[in-house]
Formats: sequence, C-alpha cells, structure tokens
Amino acid sequence: MTAARKFADAESLTPVIREVFGTDRRVAGVDRLLKGSKKGVYRVTLDDATSTIVYVWNADEDFWNGLLPDGHDDPSNPFAHASGLDFLEGATRRLEAVGARSPRLMLADRSKNLYPADIAVAEDIRGGTLEALLERDPDAGRQTLARLSDMLRRMHAHRAPAFGRVAWIDGGGAPPDGSCEQAYFERALVNIATAVSRDVRAAEGEAVLTEKLRVLHAALEPHAEFGVVHGELCAEHTLVGPDGEPVLIDIEGLMYTDIEVEHCWMRMRFGPHYKALRNPDLDPRRMNYYQYVMHLDLVGGPLRIADGDFPNRQWMLDVADYHLRKALAYQA
Repeated sequence: MTAARKFADAESLTPVIREVFGTDRRVAGVDRLLKGSKKGVYRVTLDDATSTIVYVWNADEDFWNGLLPDGHDDPSNPFAHASGLDFLEGATRRLEAVGARSPRLMLADRSKNLYPADIAVAEDIRGGTLEALLERDPDAGRQTLARLSDMLRRMHAHRAPAFGRVAWIDGGGAPPDGSCEQAYFERALVNIATAVSRDVRAAEGEAVLTEKLRVLHAALEPHAEFGVVHGELCAEHTLVGPDGEPVLIDIEGLMYTDIEVEHCWMRMRFGPHYKALRNPDLDPRRMNYYQYVMHLDLVGGPLRIADGDFPNRQWMLDVADYHLRKALAYQA
C-alpha cells in the first residue's frame, strides 16, 4: 500500500460512541494503539474519564494487505488471515463457553452506517498486561499466572468438533481436507519458500530445512483430538482484569488444533514463567514438530510484512533473522 493510510479520529468515531453510550457523553480523546498489524485498535476516552476500545477492520489498518500467500482470504483455510469481525465474535463466544475471559463486546457493526468499515466496541481492561504486572509485582503476577493456567486447562480440555478456525467450525463450516499435521506441514513449506526467495542463507539451506520438516512430520502418529488454542498467547497478550483475572486479547486467530501448538509458543514467550503453565502430558514428538514449524512461521510471516510499509520494519527483519538461525540449527 503506497498511499497515505487514513486512521480513525474523534470525529469519525463519534457516531460509534454515541451508538453505544448515548449522546450525554462525548469523545475527549482517541489514541491508536500501535502494536497491531491487522486491525486498528483505538482507546477512546470519554469526557467522564471512562474509556472503551474500538476495533476497526479495513485496508488502511491492515499492514498485511497485499502481502499474503494464496488462500489467505478463504475462511475455510485454517491459516486464513485471522482478522475480521466474524473471527472476533466467534472467538469471544467460544472463550466464554469454555470459561475463559476476553474483553466484553458492546457493539459489533457491519452496516458501514456508523463508520465506513466493520467495527466493534469492547470494554477497556485498564489493569495493564500480565507482562508488566510480573515485573512490577511478582507475587500478584504469579497469582494471575496461576489463574491463567487454570483457564488454559479449560480451553485445552474442550473437545473440538474438528480442526480449523473456531469461527468457521462453530459456524457450521466444513473442516479442511487432510490432517492437522499435514496442514501445518504445507504451511511450513510456504514459509520456507518465502524465506528462500528473500534470504541467501535460506536459499543455500533449502534442502536441509525441508528435510528436517519431513523427518519431524513423519514421526507423528495420526491425531484427532483438538483443544481451543489461542495460538499467540503470551504475557503481552494477557491483560489483568479488575479482580486480577487474566483477560485474553488478540483472540481472532483462535483455533481448534493440537494443544502442543500453544505450548511451543508459550514456552518461547513466557520464558522462566512458562513452568507455571506447562503440561506434563504433552506429546514430545509433537512439541518437536510444532516448535520447528513455529520457527519457520516466524521467518516467513515477518519477511512478508517487511515487504510493505509496516512502521517497525527492522524489528520484523530481526525476528525473521533470529528464527531463521534457529531453524537452520534445529535438530530434527
């Protein structure tokens, strides 16, 4: 996307806020939270000092627009671009059903009458991230971490009807052809190809990268029990609610899949705090497989978005560099 991006402001969001809160409160300030790359996330402060979160989905807010592989917009694809109001609503409903907390939705609007894009309004969780709490008050952080562990057990114990995106499967969509393991295998091949065309080290090591993938995939037995998996769960994606409860955000990618996927990601992102979340009953072969697949995903995805105008391009390149080195050194 080469044209200047147009983001929301107080004037454009006023009709949305009036729809939710009425006309007796006005917008006092709008802050665009900058970490997202798929949708706009805005904290809107009202003139009574309360606040809410507004999500906006359109091309101006999506830094992946035009950079994704074929099939990214197919909702039946388990790795479809996890961005959109349908994904958010489906994930919110499923998390609530299994006893997991996410921000309460107050409005979901597709009409384009209030704002020229799909839009949602959610409660603003002002307790900060679990990451910040663990640094500021380790004892309180450990209590929230323990509650997160209980929440994860409920999510992972849910027996899903099929592999795939939660919003798609719960909406009656058919699961993809082939196994869960095969779907991740094919996605990893796409990520290898992405790296090969952009990095000389990947090009020189293509055969080695691909052979490791084949070996790790071949070691798996068929598996058809899937839990509810966030997919990118970390202390930064966990907010702290009013009573110290963990509140999950960035939930649109919620999937029915192998729970080892969750644990590979959490093991990387939670660092020393992961021990409070670990599950001793995980399949070690699946852990080995998905850890390697995850390294490849964190090469391909960052390299693709770095082709566009994402504002922190160098950070994405650094992520890709780190995980390419991990993938090349990985022991299958």
